[in-house]
Amino acid sequence: MRTTKRNLLTASGSLLAFCALAGTVLAAEPAAQQVEPSDDSTVVVVTASRITTRGFKAPTPTTSVTMTDIANMAQPNVFTTITQLPSLQGSSGVATNTFSTSSGQQGLSSFALRGLGVSRTLTLLDGQRVVPSNIGTGAPDVSLFPQLLLKRVDVVNGGASASWGSDAVGGVVNFVTDKKFEGFKANVEVGETTYGDDKQSLVQMAFGKSFLGGRLHTAFAVEYHHEDGIKAGDFGEKAANGRDWYRSSTLVNTGIANNGSPQFVNVDHAQSITYSKYGLITSGPLQGIAFDQNGNPYNFVYGSNGVPQKNAAGNVAGCYVGFCVGGDTSGNIGIGATLQSAITRSNFYNRTSFDLNEDNEVYFTINLAKVDTHNQPNPGFTEPGLTIQCSNPYVPDAISDQCAANAITSFKMGTVTPFLPSIRVNTERKQERFVVGANGKFELFGRNWNYDAYYEHGKQNSDIYVHNLLLKSRFTAAINATTLNGAIVCADPVARANGCQPINVIGNQTPSASAIAYLQPAVGAYQHTIQTQDVAAVSVSGEPFSLWAGPVSVATGAEYRREWYQAKADPYGNGTTTPYNADYPPDPLLSTGGGNFYAGNYRNGTGSFNVIEAFLEFNVPLLNSDTTGQLNMNVAGRAEKYSTAGNAEAWKVGFTWDTPLSGLRFRTVRSQDVRAPNLNDLFGPTTSTNLPNFTNPFTNSTLTVSQNAGSNPGLKPEIAQNFTFGAVLSNPDWLPGFSASIDYYDIKLEDAIASGPNATQLVQYCFDGSVPAACSAFDLTGANPYVNVGSINAASIKTSGVDYEVSYQAPRPLGLQGNLVLRALATNVSNFTTVPGLPGTIASETAGQNSGATPDWKALFVQTYSTPTYSLTLQERWFSDGVIGNQYVVCSSGCPASTSNNPTLNNNTMKGATYVDFAGSYNINKNVVAYFKIDNLFNVDPEASPQTNTGLDVNPALYDTLGRFYHAGLRFNF
Repeated sequence: MRTTKRNLLTASGSLLAFCALAGTVLAAEPAAQQVEPSDDSTVVVVTASRITTRGFKAPTPTTSVTMTDIANMAQPNVFTTITQLPSLQGSSGVATNTFSTSSGQQGLSSFALRGLGVSRTLTLLDGQRVVPSNIGTGAPDVSLFPQLLLKRVDVVNGGASASWGSDAVGGVVNFVTDKKFEGFKANVEVGETTYGDDKQSLVQMAFGKSFLGGRLHTAFAVEYHHEDGIKAGDFGEKAANGRDWYRSSTLVNTGIANNGSPQFVNVDHAQSITYSKYGLITSGPLQGIAFDQNGNPYNFVYGSNGVPQKNAAGNVAGCYVGFCVGGDTSGNIGIGATLQSAITRSNFYNRTSFDLNEDNEVYFTINLAKVDTHNQPNPGFTEPGLTIQCSNPYVPDAISDQCAANAITSFKMGTVTPFLPSIRVNTERKQERFVVGANGKFELFGRNWNYDAYYEHGKQNSDIYVHNLLLKSRFTAAINATTLNGAIVCADPVARANGCQPINVIGNQTPSASAIAYLQPAVGAYQHTIQTQDVAAVSVSGEPFSLWAGPVSVATGAEYRREWYQAKADPYGNGTTTPYNADYPPDPLLSTGGGNFYAGNYRNGTGSFNVIEAFLEFNVPLLNSDTTGQLNMNVAGRAEKYSTAGNAEAWKVGFTWDTPLSGLRFRTVRSQDVRAPNLNDLFGPTTSTNLPNFTNPFTNSTLTVSQNAGSNPGLKPEIAQNFTFGAVLSNPDWLPGFSASIDYYDIKLEDAIASGPNATQLVQYCFDGSVPAACSAFDLTGANPYVNVGSINAASIKTSGVDYEVSYQAPRPLGLQGNLVLRALATNVSNFTTVPGLPGTIASETAGQNSGATPDWKALFVQTYSTPTYSLTLQERWFSDGVIGNQYVVCSSGCPASTSNNPTLNNNTMKGATYVDFAGSYNINKNVVAYFKIDNLFNVDPEASPQTNTGLDVNPALYDTLGRFYHAGLRFNF
């Protein structure tokens, strides 16, 4: 197994005593970015804290991406720019989730910090929450934010729940807009890959103007963005439009666990022995007979010189368990997934404010946005175990004769049904967001105070339509054909009476339109989801008094938040106890309990929760002299009361020390952070199954219980302990323009929400006390006893590592007329350990596992040279070599016994990657700038990420699957 590397910095325990917060105050979630007084440019607003005051430096590490950085990256979606930061790991984007049928996350742009998942990263817009865009993640879609009005994006790398509330376990990403933008600007961009696909077009415009002597200000932004996406590949190993890197890499099982050789072997061109493109007989005396596209039989070409054993088990000598290597791979389906979803975005944003006086304003914002995406998760439908009757009229005579000769009446066959239209997933998200608020300052007891109050209402409509899905029972009936009165019909008379149309699964004969309509109804799988979010918040900050080292700053406030959702699904997937409507005619073959589709099978659901929160934060100067430097203590606490999950508390204690040495500062934070269960965790769509004769171990009796799979309303908040310690060197006297920072982080998450066991196991865990959290998931004493087998609070996660950042600004380098900016950011993840917390399970280590989201090292290097006329930017994105899985024991001979927890494998390596991007701009005049960008300049192919099947064996969360990409555009600024 892989040996976990030690950190470059280690925590030797707590370096500072942590202060206990006395009492609890009502807290708020107002905007992070307080309105900055126009006459006081020294006020610093820091997303990592709620303190708004002069000279404040938050102890939590924060990386800012400026408007200039965003422009230099020339990405049509700012999400792509931000996810290149090393601390963002495992985010969801347009190149991920494309192989998914039912998640609804296609084209979803949501951030994940520290590899902890998008649900543990809080994303804000001007310090305010945004209604989630997906019920499963509970996270917003940042592609729906107004991009052209952004001033910067702050990424807080550390727990921030005490300041901002639930979900900020990994950190916070805050989008900061230009609230007083004046003028007109626009951006027009086009792009496409070196393969001529994923053609892109982007049009953005923003306008801002003041009226009534500057008291009334309004700013508008509109945006339209379209990407064609990358079409799915075909069956076999042919990727889209000439990409040649796919090779069906697979970890095949030798079936031998204790003979000194590895149990698993890493191979390319794996070939399943359970199906072929046009049909393969997989067991019995006819095993090894395949069919061509015309339905003619021939002897299948097995890889590895495999020889079918013609037994009931379907064994093939010379091959591995389920796979051969080489041979006829034309039926492989992995590359048939869309590499990048097609996407169309449109966005409208307006902020209008009115100054009541010099110090106070009222405002409202409106954000109307829409995203449409579509993808193909796989080609055809893999059907590896079909039973075909020898009397089926579609069976060729030569095969019927062999059936008779071998005294069999049926045979097993596998096909990928290339004759059926492939699945197409269409996902549409619409966002309506309204905010009304007031902010400014007032004087009380001779002191100036800042305040911010707002009310936000957000609504998200999500529609998922999955076209061309098979109804499983109808397919089974349709392939069982017979001859009646000279016509080929479905053999089942009940199926015939309800519209069954026979189909031929041998070869590639396109079924009739009526047959396809019977199998893949026009009104297929869908789920319509409405989510709403209402937030009312108020906060106040100021400097109420001073101590020996300077003024004490305080921020406090209160927030009320309510979230609600409702999902409605099609009757085929959800099930119904009432007659189907005209689009869903009654059919005895279909289950009224739902689950009828090949995939998808969405369910209805609804639920809501509300929370009242409170926070109080202090910044206390402890030292302030030339001899000792400046030492500040930052303390915050937050209390949360959820209508569902109960009470939760978050707190932090941090210190910053600006040393007497020029530019050198130390910082540390210890915090407790919270993620409360979201709507999907608590009330996600569920399926219910009655379990008769269920044993109640508490009473040693049996009863009938309802097993509810999908969610758990008894979940409690996750609790994380966060620690960071680091040093910052900023613009020292001896090297002007140079800055550097190094920060060690350590996160321990307890009571993590993860998939639970089955009903019997769950009740037993509670009974024997091995998993106390299991006790909240069932009730066997009520009138309607139930067991919720969704998620439970049982898992734990521990991760640690080091962040690095270095930058240098050199005006007139080597005497040239320009400015050189160098910047490097890197994150080293030393460990990422997940403990399931259930009996019989073991911890897993995923740091350095390049099949996942947390490589050992991830880095970003940027070099920009700019003059008043032009600029050039060179960027390198790099992550280190890694492994497929840390659980494997690597060996080629003399291997130990292979186990399920630690299987043996001959090759566990996955190469890292370096992607070089090149960009430039030219000022045509003072109002117009032309620019270009080339991503992945050297067209580096993705590394294979082999699994134990022949799916899409690449990892788009880390690797570039698109190839070289060209962008060009014009920016206008008047």
